[in-house]
Amino acid sequence: MNAQPLFDLGEESPHGSREQPADSAAALAGSAAALAGATAPLAARMRPETLEDLIGQEHLLGAPDSSTPLRAAVRAGRPHSMILHGPPGSGKTTLARIIAAGAHDAAFEELSAVQAGRAEVREVIARAGERRRAGRGTVLFLDEIHRFNKAQQDALLPAVETGLITLIGATTENPRFEVVGALLSRTRIYELRELTPPDLEELLRRALRRGQLAPHTEQTVAAAAIELIAARSGGDARLALGALELACADAAEAGTGTGADTDMGTSTGTNTDTDTDTGTGTDTGTGTDTGTGTGTDTDMGTGTGTGTVTLAHAEEALQRPPVHYDKGADHHYDTISAWIKATRGSDPDASLYYLAVMLEGGEDPRFIARRMVILASEDIGNADPQALTLATAAAAAVDHVGLPECRYALAQAAIYLSLAPKSDAAGRALGAACEHVRERGAHPPPVQLRSGGRGHGYENPHTRPGHLSSQQLLPDSAARLRFYLPDEAEPGPAARIAEIRRRRGLGD
Repeated sequence: MNAQPLFDLGEESPHGSREQPADSAAALAGSAAALAGATAPLAARMRPETLEDLIGQEHLLGAPDSSTPLRAAVRAGRPHSMILHGPPGSGKTTLARIIAAGAHDAAFEELSAVQAGRAEVREVIARAGERRRAGRGTVLFLDEIHRFNKAQQDALLPAVETGLITLIGATTENPRFEVVGALLSRTRIYELRELTPPDLEELLRRALRRGQLAPHTEQTVAAAAIELIAARSGGDARLALGALELACADAAEAGTGTGADTDMGTSTGTNTDTDTDTGTGTDTGTGTDTGTGTGTDTDMGTGTGTGTVTLAHAEEALQRPPVHYDKGADHHYDTISAWIKATRGSDPDASLYYLAVMLEGGEDPRFIARRMVILASEDIGNADPQALTLATAAAAAVDHVGLPECRYALAQAAIYLSLAPKSDAAGRALGAACEHVRERGAHPPPVQLRSGGRGHGYENPHTRPGHLSSQQLLPDSAARLRFYLPDEAEPGPAARIAEIRRRRGLGD
């Protein structure tokens, strides 16, 4: 039997573009329905065909009777050009196909930016021109649009600007960084969110209720197994459905084999016993003994059972939860930002969590170490000068030891930096000094501080009581300014600077 494509959208070009037949909604819905009984993966069989069937993304679609911009466009059958941005398995492709299915009198074409280039884009635009002359529109779904370079994206601009094609781009990367500005200005960005565990639980139960995993039902799959898959799938519907399908298959295989059929029954019989004794005389007697006994009838054969899907089956199917992390995109910046804020907030558990996310996601440990060194000065400073020493030691350990052992040094530093007292006085002081210089300019230092024999009357503080200079050390224009203002986070430096200023006669 020939395998059915996921969505039969008409003839496929040699480059992977598909043109949908004229009746877009019927073609899409009919193809999906025909696929329902095929051997396609569960995620394909469960792909929603209407907005009402879609799980999640309420922030974009609202309630079924609402009129959010996206739902209103789909309901009217006149979609606008858009970029769908979201993590894997959040429904970008599904939503694009639902939108295309509802478009009035428009053909649907699909390209993957991984395989296609400008030549394929030009072919789509040429076909769109022919359709426009016939009074029809064209919806182009471009998956992984961030894979297109600037020149390839620019090739879309005229067609999008004139409405020759309605572009629906999908990307897991932030389009504000990966899509050219000219194209962004002609599209609307919709950000899809990863599905929540309750969303995924409903999706998994829906698959069981619809008989997509027969003979398994909600009664033969442990609730704990469903909850585990939903919690560990990272918001990815495709991953969750695949894990459930594998867990059910494993359970069914475990429930098929050779078994014993044992039947306990009652047996009644009559026994005739003749006792003959020959001796001095002959004694002959005949008696009847009737009794009832229990026997066992064992039948060895092959039996087939559904097999309950247990927590162990779910764990085996998942193996290891996904870590959505891209070292060059949003997750990279979001996670390091979260680590900095958690560490600054003095939460060692949160600091370790985000450190683990970065390490498990393959982040360069040198990047993490650099951020630790920065935080040690920026957010701790002289509240605990040892923090900078420990952070630079961790950075040195990363260079000298490398992965995986340098993880211990990073963990030690993360904990220490989290628990250290915090102060941003050094950063604030430098910021105030830089702002003064930017606004007032750089004035020459006092004469006695200048170099090369031009300085006259310099007083070496080591010849003074307390090793403190009595001379003016700032330019005249800044003589009374105070940039460094430590607070209670730096009690030692605060007391010291107050004493120095008093003894030098500088006041507060």
